[in-house]
Amino acid sequence: MAADGQLNPVLAHSDLPYELPDFASISDDDFLPAYTVALAEHLAEVDAIATSGEVPTFDNTIGALEAAGGALNRANGIFFNMEGPDTNPQRAAIAQELAVRLTEHGNAIAMNPHLFARISDLYDRRADLGLSEAQSRLLEDRYRDAIRAGAALDAAGQAQMREISGRLATLTTDFGQHLLDDTNASAAHFDDAAALDGLSASEIAAAGRAAEAAGQSGYLVALELPTSQSSVAKLTDPLSRQKVFDASMNRCARGNEYDTRAMILEIVTLRARRAALLGYASHAEYVIDRATAPSPAAVADLLTELATAAMRAGEAELDRLADRAGHPLTAADVTFYLAADQRARAAADGDTDVDIADFENYCELNAVINDGVFAAAGQLYGLSFVERDDLVGYHPDVRVWEVSREGEGIGLFLGDYYARPSKRGGAWMNNIVDQSHQLGTSPIIVNVLNLTKPEPGRPCLLSLDQLTTIFHEFGHAIHGLLSSVDYVSQSGTSVPRDFVEFPSQVNEMWALHPDVVGRYARHHETGEPAPQALLDAVRGAGGTESAHSTIEYLAAAALDLAWHRLTEAEIPTDVLAFEAQALADAGLASDLIPPRYRSTYFNHVFGGGYSSAYYSYIWSEILDAETEQWFLAGGGLKPALGAAFADAVLSRGDSVNPVEAHAAMIGHPARIEPLLVRRGLA
Repeated sequence: MAADGQLNPVLAHSDLPYELPDFASISDDDFLPAYTVALAEHLAEVDAIATSGEVPTFDNTIGALEAAGGALNRANGIFFNMEGPDTNPQRAAIAQELAVRLTEHGNAIAMNPHLFARISDLYDRRADLGLSEAQSRLLEDRYRDAIRAGAALDAAGQAQMREISGRLATLTTDFGQHLLDDTNASAAHFDDAAALDGLSASEIAAAGRAAEAAGQSGYLVALELPTSQSSVAKLTDPLSRQKVFDASMNRCARGNEYDTRAMILEIVTLRARRAALLGYASHAEYVIDRATAPSPAAVADLLTELATAAMRAGEAELDRLADRAGHPLTAADVTFYLAADQRARAAADGDTDVDIADFENYCELNAVINDGVFAAAGQLYGLSFVERDDLVGYHPDVRVWEVSREGEGIGLFLGDYYARPSKRGGAWMNNIVDQSHQLGTSPIIVNVLNLTKPEPGRPCLLSLDQLTTIFHEFGHAIHGLLSSVDYVSQSGTSVPRDFVEFPSQVNEMWALHPDVVGRYARHHETGEPAPQALLDAVRGAGGTESAHSTIEYLAAAALDLAWHRLTEAEIPTDVLAFEAQALADAGLASDLIPPRYRSTYFNHVFGGGYSSAYYSYIWSEILDAETEQWFLAGGGLKPALGAAFADAVLSRGDSVNPVEAHAAMIGHPARIEPLLVRRGLA
């Protein structure tokens, strides 16, 4: 209860459609009191289940656990969908406190001996319980999760697990905050707009506004999360490119209060110690035990196979770029000349007057959303979207759409598209509410991006990469919106980490598909459709990944795996020296192509949920490339194909084996050849 006797607004039932939280009624002061209530309530519910005198059944134990914790789920759905996209000092402090409290809470449940006894009893009798496939998977997951949390350890082992997990929760939360702070602090400052030649007028204006907001004169070019910066691909002045590139590369390794190197060493040490305590050879083995990949060795073999081909292609690509530049390249030059080469090659393949950079003028954000992303989902899955101006998100920039399927409302979609200093970098999907038939809940899904906000009255124009990102993140959203499962733990994107990127990667294929691009690609000033020659050139340029893109991704994936295959005795003392050696050992060391994320700002693995799993993108892309061929062979944007994909994969979440479901849909297990062709590595 709040101090005035009213129910805390974080926990109060919402009368808004689909129980959208009433964000306007919630203040940051409400969160910690709400969590105090929600955590205690959840523990009481779990204790009642654990100490029940009834013989354990699926419904009174596993099913009851799924139904418990409603208040806590609500608080998590609200707070963490505000803190990531719109943090402030108070929210950052709350997140830090919650990291420990939620970890301790999870440990208390996982290590409850009475609860574990009931789960173990059911697990031992699982073959005789007459369970559905979804129930069997859920029971097995509950048992495995308890074991992995330390439920089977002795008292000393459990105490050590609590200590490790609590410290890791603090460190990973701090890592993300350090990265956000240093990314903001490292924005490249320029005194003169002439140094920003190559950027659009809108981008230069945004840099001016950023400097003004920071109390500085001149211009601030904000940094994006990956090493490669879209501004570097446009800036014509080599010194300007170098300045932005260096700012990106040196984040969180400058010896200031945001330096993450000591933090990284402690994180990997604790992860290795936890894995050993549970009987795993490494943290990578611990993580991949819950994935679709068979082992860390199998992942390493895939990365090695791809690295050999990618580096060979990369050498030829870099030679071509150096010839175009007319001088030896620096690492800061590569993305600039890669963009120039892409434009020139597209023109050479078609109309020589075509410049694919002009495609941005035909990619206005609202048109892409309504006539591209939503239209494709409508044709494939029967979805329709109505913007609800009467509903308010967690920030003024957030837009809300009601989603219907064949005339029946199924949930809400929130779009938060513009960058701001309070938002962590990158792009992601999240849930405010998960779908569950048992709980009677419909999904509320969020997509978050970091596009440059235009000046009032001006359009937001998308680069090809940004266009692809919007379709990618909406693929995650569709996975959540079309979920139709009984149990919340199996809802939507709650699938193995190395499968979760698959539906989003599939959705990328529609960005430039002829049946989609013609709907949204209209000039933002004249309304004229994009010329066919331009569309052909863009489609040709986007049809195959550059070797640069493949190498920088593989380098990051190999770096993640190298850190997390270490035993505690093997942890190094020098982060950057280890990084260099790991890349060399993986055959991916390149002075001109650094990893997509260096260790010091690799938030996916040191601040997020992708440790030992950054390989997931390429692992999922094997399924994606096969699925793209399946769609194209069946005629492309066909409702029957969309229905089949939704029924086999998108609606099922983790209630079925997702890889087996995919193989049944396309008629055979996925093969690597379509991926090699797509990435130019065949």
